[in-house]
Amino acid sequence: MSDEEAPREPSWKSLLRGVFAPATDALTEIGTLADLAGRSLLWAFRPPYRGQVFLAQLEFVGVQSVFLVGLVGLFTGMVFAVQTVYGFRRFGAENLVGGVVALSLSREMAPVLTAIMVAARAGSGMAAELGNMRSSEQIDALETMAVSPIQYLLVPRIVAGTVMVPVLALLFFLVGVGGAWIVGVQGLALDPGVFADKIRTLLKPDDLLQGLIKAVVFGFAVSLIACRHGFYASGGAVGVGQATTRAVVWAVVGVFVLDYALTTVLTPVA
Repeated sequence: MSDEEAPREPSWKSLLRGVFAPATDALTEIGTLADLAGRSLLWAFRPPYRGQVFLAQLEFVGVQSVFLVGLVGLFTGMVFAVQTVYGFRRFGAENLVGGVVALSLSREMAPVLTAIMVAARAGSGMAAELGNMRSSEQIDALETMAVSPIQYLLVPRIVAGTVMVPVLALLFFLVGVGGAWIVGVQGLALDPGVFADKIRTLLKPDDLLQGLIKAVVFGFAVSLIACRHGFYASGGAVGVGQATTRAVVWAVVGVFVLDYALTTVLTPVA
C-alpha cells in the first residue's frame, strides 16, 4: 500500500494529542527526573568514592560562582535598601529597613537568586559538558568499561550543587545585608545602631533555616535538571545547544515552583 493509500489518523485524535501533549510531556519529564534522582541516590552510597572528582565539581559549582553570587547579592541588597527606605519614609517607618531587608534576603531573595545564578552559570556548564560527552560517545565508552556514568558523572555534580548552593546563599545574604547597610547608613543617613538592632530583633534563626532548606532543595533540583538534559542530549552540536537552553529554562522554572511549595510548607500560618 502506498503512502497516499495509507489510512489517515482521525482529526479528533490529533486534536486530543495536541491538547494533552503539554501535560503528557510534563509527566514524562517528571518521571525521567524521578528515575534519574533515584538511581543517583543509589549510586551515591556505593564505592568506589572518587574524592578528586567531587572536589573538582565543588570547585566548579561553588568557588567559581563566588564572585558572581557576591556581586549580585551586593547590588540586590543596595537596591532593596533604597526602595525600602523611600517606601517606608512615607509613613515614618524607615527604622525598620534593616530588619525588613534581612528578612527578605534570608527567606526568599538569597536562596532564589543564588539558585538562578548557579543554574545560569554552573547548570548550563553541566548540561553542555554532559551533552558533548554524549554526542562524542564518551558516556557509551564508560559503560563499555563497566564504569557507571551515573556514579562517575552525575553523582558528583548533583552532590556539589546540593552542598554549595546553601553556602553561596549564605554568602549572598551576608553581602546583601552589607550592601543594604552601606546604602542605608552611609548613603541615606539611617541610624546605624537602629539598623543593626532591627536586624537582631526581627531576624530569627528560623528565618535563616528556612532559607537554607530552600537552598538545599534548589541546589539539588538545579543540578539534577541540568544533568538530566545534558545526559540525554541528542542531535549533535545543535542538540547539545538545545539541551543546554532547556536545562537553564527548566531549572529556573523549577526554582520558582519549588519556592512556592516550600514557602507554603515552611511558613507557619498565624
